[in-house]
Amino acid sequence: MQVTINKSTAKGIVKAPASKSMAHRYIVCAGLSKGVSKVTNVDFSEDIKATLSCIESLGSKVEKGVNYVKVTGVTEFPKEATFNCNESGSTMRFFMGIALGLGIKAKFYGSKTLLTRPFSIYEEIIKNEGGVFERHEDYIYVDAKLKPGTFKIQANISSQFISGLLFILPLLDGDSKIELIPPVESRSYINLTLEALDSFGVKVSWDKDTDLIIKGNSEYLPKEIEVEGDYSNAAFLDAFNFLGGSVEVTGLKETSLQGDKVYKECFEKLSKENATIDISDCPDLGPVLMAMAAALNGATFIGTKRLKIKESDRGSVMCAELSKFSIDSEIFDNEIIIKKGDLKAPKETLLGHNDHRIVMSLSLLLSKTGGKIDEAEAVRKSYPGFFEDIKKLGIEVL
Repeated sequence: MQVTINKSTAKGIVKAPASKSMAHRYIVCAGLSKGVSKVTNVDFSEDIKATLSCIESLGSKVEKGVNYVKVTGVTEFPKEATFNCNESGSTMRFFMGIALGLGIKAKFYGSKTLLTRPFSIYEEIIKNEGGVFERHEDYIYVDAKLKPGTFKIQANISSQFISGLLFILPLLDGDSKIELIPPVESRSYINLTLEALDSFGVKVSWDKDTDLIIKGNSEYLPKEIEVEGDYSNAAFLDAFNFLGGSVEVTGLKETSLQGDKVYKECFEKLSKENATIDISDCPDLGPVLMAMAAALNGATFIGTKRLKIKESDRGSVMCAELSKFSIDSEIFDNEIIIKKGDLKAPKETLLGHNDHRIVMSLSLLLSKTGGKIDEAEAVRKSYPGFFEDIKKLGIEVL
């Protein structure tokens, strides 16, 4: 799908979409509960649809409403299962951990990009358990059964592995401990998982800054719960305020534990010269911050290495697309420099690289210059209503 965006200014009030991160976690907890849970304020993005599909594969029953989902938890777990994860890294890593904890022989299907992402933490755990981890052309097969105990996890790869274990270890017949090997990146996402677990009656506690203590023989309790607004996607709406617009974003929880809440501080830094921003704890903000740096004063970003293993190689593709706006950049192993320059209207069509955050970031800049972007349908992954929302704010989208 190609979208044309004309030069235009955003003004008005818009409600932030529901948090994808919290919706994932609440749905998983609901699926593991004994009884019926209701999760409200759900935005049925492609990633959330993948998680709903996977809890059905686990044995849960799902009833979808307009913006809510009722989940009847699993009464008996399957011995074998197939999980279709589409392009959702959270979904695959959460459910792979769950399958390992339950000893399910499982096939995990997903997009080509997802299947090539690193799974080294689970591979090592499976190896230690004497199990099977096989990569095939269009799926990954796992067959292992975790025993309660101590798990040492490298904490600078992805918090999704840690969350996957946190979901299932409380159900095992014995206490467990996760020892995180520093540096601990994306700690906020671990805390979101702990918040979700606590909401459904499961207690996990930090011991020092690096250890997680998990009581075994726990039970998830069914719950009716509302998903809070999403700071990650709200960043794309609030960004218009730094591009000459006047936008009020509602529906955000001020006391939220979401790490991407930091986007507000980052935008303020980018409005000044010579900003240096560490995104190691908020890699999902990388594309929008790079776009804003291009529109404002340039910036240096450190902690960028994990941008390589997202839906696209986000650092490289953002620099490639920014060059079409006549913005120069430099890429290093764990650092990206966006040079200060004057945004010029692209003479060629921008590419979305099948990455929702790339599409939304480039759309912000096109509101300043005008232009076209291909593969705009990628927004369905996390924010299917993005173009409709910015249209309501006055951005001319054709």
